[in-house]
Amino acid sequence: MKYRINEIFYSLQGEGKNTGVPAVFVRFSGCNMQCKFCDTDHSAYSELTLRQILRRVGALFPEQSPLDPIYTPIVVLTGGEPALQADQALIDALHDKGYYICIETNGTLPIPEGIDWITCSPKSMDNIQIQSVDELKIVYTHKRLDPEKYLQNRIFANALIFSLQPKSCKNTEDVIAYVKAHPHWTLSIQTHKYLGIR
Repeated sequence: MKYRINEIFYSLQGEGKNTGVPAVFVRFSGCNMQCKFCDTDHSAYSELTLRQILRRVGALFPEQSPLDPIYTPIVVLTGGEPALQADQALIDALHDKGYYICIETNGTLPIPEGIDWITCSPKSMDNIQIQSVDELKIVYTHKRLDPEKYLQNRIFANALIFSLQPKSCKNTEDVIAYVKAHPHWTLSIQTHKYLGIR
């Protein structure tokens, strides 16, 4: 099997629970939703085998220091929608290499077992197929959006972290005001864009 990969790169996680943590990002091309604010160019991709993905991921991590035995390399599966392609073979192979696996998904497709951290950013309440979520991340697009409606879904309500992310810097103040009024939510800023990194 070959996977359609937009890019594989090493950077810092820019948002959510792991903000600031070094990780290798495997960005899949293709999505079952067409969000206007998506930052993936779905027309650009390479078809890679599992072995090629593992080789590229492994080459990007710095050599682990023996003085840092508690460091676990993180791999973030993102997109597009990674659940369209990420399969059990990929997850098992990444775990065999000792990686901690995170996924960023819209929740409309089942995901393989064994993923260590699941961030779900649903775009609607329709057709949610995911079975568990560690972090619920809502992109706050306008003041009419009611993030509380997502908590009516049992799967989302059981998340460990609820985060709101501004659609752009223009509505950050609205998100701050909402979080202050609803303190079970946290503010998620795309810090990589402010820092000028990928």
